[in-house]
Amino acid sequence: MLDLYNTAVQARNGASGFYNDNVRVDTPSGPVIVRIPIAGADTMDLRIWPEQDVLAALAPCVAHVPKLLHVSQEPPFQVHEFIAGDVLDSIAPRGSRVPPAVLGDVVELFVQLARVPLDRLPELPPSWPVIADPPAFAARLSDVTAQVYDTFHDSYQSLFTALGIPDDPLAPVLARWPELAPRPFTLVHADVHRKNMIFRDGHVMFLDWELALWGDPVYELAVHFHKMSYYDDERQSVLDGWVSNMPAQCTQGWDHDLDIYLAHERVKSAIVDTVRYTQLISGGQLSSAEKDQLIGKLTRKLNTAGMIWKWSAPVSTAYVETQVQKTRPL
Repeated sequence: MLDLYNTAVQARNGASGFYNDNVRVDTPSGPVIVRIPIAGADTMDLRIWPEQDVLAALAPCVAHVPKLLHVSQEPPFQVHEFIAGDVLDSIAPRGSRVPPAVLGDVVELFVQLARVPLDRLPELPPSWPVIADPPAFAARLSDVTAQVYDTFHDSYQSLFTALGIPDDPLAPVLARWPELAPRPFTLVHADVHRKNMIFRDGHVMFLDWELALWGDPVYELAVHFHKMSYYDDERQSVLDGWVSNMPAQCTQGWDHDLDIYLAHERVKSAIVDTVRYTQLISGGQLSSAEKDQLIGKLTRKLNTAGMIWKWSAPVSTAYVETQVQKTRPL
């Protein structure tokens, strides 16, 4: 397997996320994906388990998940089966409709995850909330977001201020965590979006389980809706299927609490993507079209969070571009 790793390192031109490079390597028995952690990647999400441990636990319980073929601790890498198909984002990017089968497959995934027993999963971190305590779970989420803000505050303070990110950006969210209703926890993927879904043979395969958590199933729904940008009827279809098929105790209070989790995700995106997109743009490796796309996305994210922060007026793409372009991250 080390030969696969060395081949992948040499190629290393596959699809990359923020935490891993995914490199296709052809073998005599067919292609595989070699998944290599990106050294020094900034941690901007809550992570509690090694991805390979989650995949091993899922295998008997959840359909449409890639097979884990090999794990190496040193050097660190995983080998996954290669899923032939189309990344959903390539055939149905944001702003376009998804194939109808996607909606049912998403609901099926969430229902299957709710059936995975805790004792099948890797050991939880010390003091992790395991009972029906969404406020305690939510506090873990916002603690990580606050840590990101604090980590980058000094080097990005001028940009944060110029873009309207307040000194206490999580205040409106923290004030509402105590309102969350009690619900039993389930396994949640916590990152189901168009770039983590491969569409093949009329169904979806769900990738990238590195952010999986034991937590509130309503949070799963909020993250998914935040990242998918569905049409209204698509969103309603997923919501109706989720409410109808999830265990009743997992959905109680969802209509109130979904918006609370969404507020956190919108604030988090504004903070995290201000940093990430500025780093990408200042890196000098993007085309003009790619820069324009990032500026447009960041402007939308900021204006969405601005409604939570009670801005008096939205910012324009031209203004955001000007502020980002003159920032040089330390």
